[in-house]
Amino acid sequence: MQCQIIAVGNKMPTWCELACDEYLSRLQHFMKCTLIELPTQKRHKSGNVAQYKEEEGRKMLQKITPQHEVIALEVTGQPWATPKVAKMLSGWQQQGKDLVFLIGGPDGLAPACLMRANQQWSLSALTFPHALARVVLLEQLYRGFSMLANHPYHRE
Repeated sequence: MQCQIIAVGNKMPTWCELACDEYLSRLQHFMKCTLIELPTQKRHKSGNVAQYKEEEGRKMLQKITPQHEVIALEVTGQPWATPKVAKMLSGWQQQGKDLVFLIGGPDGLAPACLMRANQQWSLSALTFPHALARVVLLEQLYRGFSMLANHPYHRE
């Protein structure tokens, strides 16, 4: 099982890069996981947001194969609890699925990305900085695998 996180935005704050690197390193014990950063489309005052999202989405979809299990992170997606994430990871692992998580840019994901997604997840009903979505996702993946391995990282 392999995992790719495809995220729009390639100029993240140092704290985000450090946290992502830490969790990517920890996840290597469970699966190969990579973060693919795509540049945000340059926004102009008179620009068309739908076109920006469409172009970002096109670049994301180019990285996906039909065999991938695609999970779009979307504000209106299904909320998840950590034990459920662990259960999903276990199922995907048993099926030998390769995962792709999509994190959109400042205006969200293109409709084509949402249509391609097998699932849509919401990380929280709270509003937080865009960079934090990567960290929260990576931490939850690590926590889910830690639960499956009965590792003491997760405590109930």
